[in-house]
Amino acid sequence: MKRRFSRTQRNYIIAGLCMILVIMGVGYAAFQSQLKISGTSNISSNFLVRITDIQSTVLNGQASDAQTPSHTETTATFHTNLVSPGDAMRYDITVANEGSIDAVLNSIDVNTGSNDAITFETSGIKEGDALLKSTTDVLTVIVRYNSSVTSQPESTESTITVTLNYGQSDGTALPGVDGPLIGGQEVELVESGDGLYEDSYEAGRYIYRGNDPDNYITFNDELWRIVAKETDGTYKIIRNDVLAVRAFDEANHRSTENNSYCDDPYYGCGVFAAVSGTFRTPSGSKQGTVTENSSIQEYLNGEYYTSSINSTAKGQMISHTFNIGAVEYLDESGAEADSIEKNIAGEKMYQWTGNVGLANVSDILRASINPSCTSASNNVSESGTSNCDSNYLFEIPDMTGYWTINAYSRESGGFSYTAWSAVRDSGIVGLAYTGASTVDSNAPRPVVFLKSDTTLNGSGTLEDPFTIV
Repeated sequence: MKRRFSRTQRNYIIAGLCMILVIMGVGYAAFQSQLKISGTSNISSNFLVRITDIQSTVLNGQASDAQTPSHTETTATFHTNLVSPGDAMRYDITVANEGSIDAVLNSIDVNTGSNDAITFETSGIKEGDALLKSTTDVLTVIVRYNSSVTSQPESTESTITVTLNYGQSDGTALPGVDGPLIGGQEVELVESGDGLYEDSYEAGRYIYRGNDPDNYITFNDELWRIVAKETDGTYKIIRNDVLAVRAFDEANHRSTENNSYCDDPYYGCGVFAAVSGTFRTPSGSKQGTVTENSSIQEYLNGEYYTSSINSTAKGQMISHTFNIGAVEYLDESGAEADSIEKNIAGEKMYQWTGNVGLANVSDILRASINPSCTSASNNVSESGTSNCDSNYLFEIPDMTGYWTINAYSRESGGFSYTAWSAVRDSGIVGLAYTGASTVDSNAPRPVVFLKSDTTLNGSGTLEDPFTIV
């Protein structure tokens, strides 16, 4: 005879209570959090759901564990230090069904305190998900020092309460999609083909890759693409179409007297913006001062930002750090010695903070799903075929080329007068350098960052792009 259980007997509650105390001095925040599970079951079959692990990851900045995260079968506890806006920590809490009955999450309630300086994000477990017997699921909690905060907040306390209400499954529920939140929507991660990937080079960063992933977004009444969800929770987006062709740096825009790195100003200079101290290439083959901005930087953050981005869009974006260091072509040790890791390290040697920038070389490399695309130096093979195709960042009708934000340099030295560009020429797509940054055969393709609390509707397809709520 089939045994029937009462509603009370079927229900099993996992209650997570996270109490956060935020103590904010000058640019400093600390909080502690506890996830607590409690409940009983009177059914004769074995119903056992418990916490089995907790792992922490620094996502951005100087965030750190104040104490080592710990857990029991019913609680997970962690304490975190956040130092400045943009800092972020991630906690992955594993919940296991070690009983003989399939469970289903009937409801999940997340209530947070009203402190704009501290933001929370939970993912990985959602209402309606099945937790089958002998399986596990992961509740991810991300806490951030809001990157939009520009002054010391008045509120110094905040709370978060997470309650998961599990019941016995009737067999119709399925395990949920395991993926990060993109604008409040959980998006499934993929390991092949077009879609959203976990970035292999920066933990906690998510990037779109492939020929045509579902990353279209309406911004500024135009079609853009989401490049990445950054570790600070902001969204890096790029205009789907390029602007009119324009020089990266106009002739004699920056004199050698004020910019010793720029040793041939008639042909322009490949550094996007002024930096403090000395600008040097990764190998040190070229170095000098850059005290003034490029003409394309001045255009994008002057005329373009003022006149071509509407007031609604300006309120949705945030001034952000761009990595503007040089990416080096290895012409001495050979392309096989290069790597995307080296390219990223070169980019991160120097930063500029502003409203509108351009794509990084590494953004384009990472967007390719061609396994042969392993560095800037080898992105086009000796036979002239492209190694970095299968890449939506090259899919622009009638495009000949667009500028990136990174200076071009060679291991052997020289070439201060140009920047990397993405090109499509005679059927070849890839990264290249133009003879001079003064040429007007390439176009700017604007890049901006959306705020970390951005909420999106839509599916991200061309027919149903994400829209900002």
